[in-house]
Amino acid sequence: MSKYAKERILVAMSGGVDSSVAAAMLKEQGYDIVGAYMKNWINEDNIFGDCPWEQDIEDARAVADVLGIEFRVVNLIEEYRTRIVDYLLAGYQDGVTPNPDVMCNREIKFGAFLDVAKKEGFDAVATGHYARNRQNTDGTWDLLEGLDPNKDQSYFLALMRQDQIARARFPIGELLKPQVRELAEKYNLPTAVKKDSQGICFIGQVKMSDFLKAYVKDEPGPIVNQEGKVLGQHNGLHFYTLGQRKGIGVASNVYKENYVVVEKRSEDNALVVAFDRKDTPRLYSSHSEVASLSYANAPVVGEEEMLARPRYRAPAQKVTVRPLEENRLSVTWHDPQRALAAGQICAFYRDTVLVGGGVFSRIDYD
Repeated sequence: MSKYAKERILVAMSGGVDSSVAAAMLKEQGYDIVGAYMKNWINEDNIFGDCPWEQDIEDARAVADVLGIEFRVVNLIEEYRTRIVDYLLAGYQDGVTPNPDVMCNREIKFGAFLDVAKKEGFDAVATGHYARNRQNTDGTWDLLEGLDPNKDQSYFLALMRQDQIARARFPIGELLKPQVRELAEKYNLPTAVKKDSQGICFIGQVKMSDFLKAYVKDEPGPIVNQEGKVLGQHNGLHFYTLGQRKGIGVASNVYKENYVVVEKRSEDNALVVAFDRKDTPRLYSSHSEVASLSYANAPVVGEEEMLARPRYRAPAQKVTVRPLEENRLSVTWHDPQRALAAGQICAFYRDTVLVGGGVFSRIDYD
């Protein structure tokens, strides 16, 4: 039995296999747990067709029945609208690339949902994230990468605060994904063979482009190369991300070189593209600034070498960081990075320990 087994934990059950196994593990370890589905989105106007939340609730409830635990639905729709949806739409309208999944964890799962848990007397909340946390001898908490290198989700937790980390539990953080599937079968969970969700954190399987098309007005403009030649037309800058190669709508050249998005120019609503080469201007960067920093535990107080991830699937990169005024970091990349995007989240690590994260606010191009 775990040394924390007397804790009362509210388990976020999404209807997927990861959170189902997380709940099963906690139950087996002797925790006093209650399962809860966070109801975050309703497609009121049926714009996208059927969203899977109703099926997800049924699946989560079925798992709770198998485990013999109480189950409830927590309505966080209004909190999602104001903290996540509005943030997402404002970012794209301002020409930057927001990350709703990172904000979802800080503001909803370990924000509004944790607030509900504390009000109802729970000691902690648990999720199916592939991440780990540990309490240090001084009483503070560290957040670490999950042991599965292919599933580690610590990047998505980069903006969590110390008080949130202290009340978070990640039961599957020490496991590999195949082990999670095996445990789901061992516990006879209804979600054992359910596929992983690939959609936006709050709207299921809906593609980001379809979501933006429904909520952000199209503003067509020219697609131009870096010399100013018009190559085509786009339907709105918000549909594109820096570094994007597919779906631009401009054919490759005779050498089969693909175009890549290098700039979204708001002053004339132009999408600027260039061939994807090492020496292409505005494509690679060795220096950037990160703002709105949130530290998991020990902050950066002087120049320091560490690791950084500029996006979720990016391998950890060696950087030298230096604190600046107004809660910013100067970041020098030891190897030039391709297509860094303003508004995106950068996560920092000391070895496997998450330092924290912030938002790219300035990109200096090589």
